[in-house]
Amino acid sequence: MRELTEQEIVRRGKKEKIEELGIDPFGHSFKRNAFAKDIKEKYKDVEHDEFENITDEVVVAGRIMFIRKMGKASFFSLSDKTGPIQVYISINDIGEDSYNLFKSADLGDIVGVRGKVMKTRTGEITIKCLEYTHLVKALRPLPEKFHGLKDKEERYRRRYLDLITNDEAKRVAFMRPKIIRCIQNFLDERGFTEVETPILTTLLTGASARPFVTHHNTQDLDMYLRVALELSLKRLLVGGMESVYEIGRTFRNEGMDPQHNPEFTLMEIYQAYSDLEGMMDLTEDMYQTIAKKVCGKMTFNYLGHEINLDGKWKRVSMVDAIKEQTGIDFSKQMTDEEAIRLAEEHNIELEEHEKSFGHVVNLFFEKYVEETLIQPTFLYDHPLEISPLTKKNPKDPRFVDRFELFISGHECANAYTELNDPIDQLERFEAQLKEKELGNDEANDIDMDFIEALEYGMPPAGGIGYGIDRLIMLFTEQPSIRDVLLFPLMKPENDQNKKES
Repeated sequence: MRELTEQEIVRRGKKEKIEELGIDPFGHSFKRNAFAKDIKEKYKDVEHDEFENITDEVVVAGRIMFIRKMGKASFFSLSDKTGPIQVYISINDIGEDSYNLFKSADLGDIVGVRGKVMKTRTGEITIKCLEYTHLVKALRPLPEKFHGLKDKEERYRRRYLDLITNDEAKRVAFMRPKIIRCIQNFLDERGFTEVETPILTTLLTGASARPFVTHHNTQDLDMYLRVALELSLKRLLVGGMESVYEIGRTFRNEGMDPQHNPEFTLMEIYQAYSDLEGMMDLTEDMYQTIAKKVCGKMTFNYLGHEINLDGKWKRVSMVDAIKEQTGIDFSKQMTDEEAIRLAEEHNIELEEHEKSFGHVVNLFFEKYVEETLIQPTFLYDHPLEISPLTKKNPKDPRFVDRFELFISGHECANAYTELNDPIDQLERFEAQLKEKELGNDEANDIDMDFIEALEYGMPPAGGIGYGIDRLIMLFTEQPSIRDVLLFPLMKPENDQNKKES
């Protein structure tokens, strides 16, 4: 059993005194009619003396974040979801019993206030309390001096405290759903339909990634948590829905770093009769719409770089980008052996399943190019071997019609001119099986039901996947994916930490 601190013992004593007064220390419903930010906005231009003629009463509720007690009158700061507002409270306005109840309040307590709006001589919008209601007694003190948690691990682990004490964390938390709603409205206005597809699957398909494995007890069946949304959404194109998207949780059994969380939000979009160019235009338009409508600006500080989303974004092929950095021209015809030799000359180590032209090209890109793509860049024409679900480039079948969007040296989106040839698709799946046999545990299974769906005919289409968390990192200017997830995956605390907390 955890030993209580001195402050916690005192707070529990106050809780008992509140109970003796016949008041529930953990409160009941409370009807309010205003929020702090709205009050300050409404009355910001009203002069000090004009408030004498204002008779409107406001009712607010929130957490006490600051108290300055001064005998028979005091000030405190009450914070609701929109921010803080100052309250003036006097024994002459609310009576001795209510004022004594207030005097027992601690930082972190949740209270309700009915009162009139006024402005102090220093110009601060303030509520003059006419009725004080205790709602919830906080049994633990807020982090010291309520300046927030300084340890990042603790911020992520105890997000509720981070939200209470850190205005930036609260800003990001409220901005995330606004960005997602903007995306939904943007796509809905363009005729897309939002859908839901299964999270549990029996096959590993849709992306090159290691899965989480679970078990269905009734069916005695091993299943995967989905690593992508792709194949289910393409089935809907076959069914005639034509323009669909899904925003959903996806799971990849990988490490954690500032760009990766094993559980993340992915959005995939598929549009019949579109292609790679259509997906570039859609992406550029969507990012710029979010910037204007949600953020009100086009320039963002992201991962140490000033990113400008305005105008037309750079479009470059992977082989041209590699040539710019190394002078090597992979657009020329070369054998796997020649490519492997180039990798060896440049100290690029190859796994057994990577000993082919396409994998070598990709590894050259990762080593020499990826980190140099700072401003928004569409990098297109990826090697066939690393793109099993993409239509081949008609001019050079060693490559496929695919692009990735890079910003600040990191991938933010991945798009294809979708492969709709069932014969070609089956051959790609079979090649993936061979890679799996060579040790690639991210290779896809063969989804024969998807092949059957393609045999009924899928219209030509463009498709794209966005890491929503990375997109939100950009627009909220956050350095880590953990800063935009309310509850990122964390290692369990050890027993010693639990005893101390």
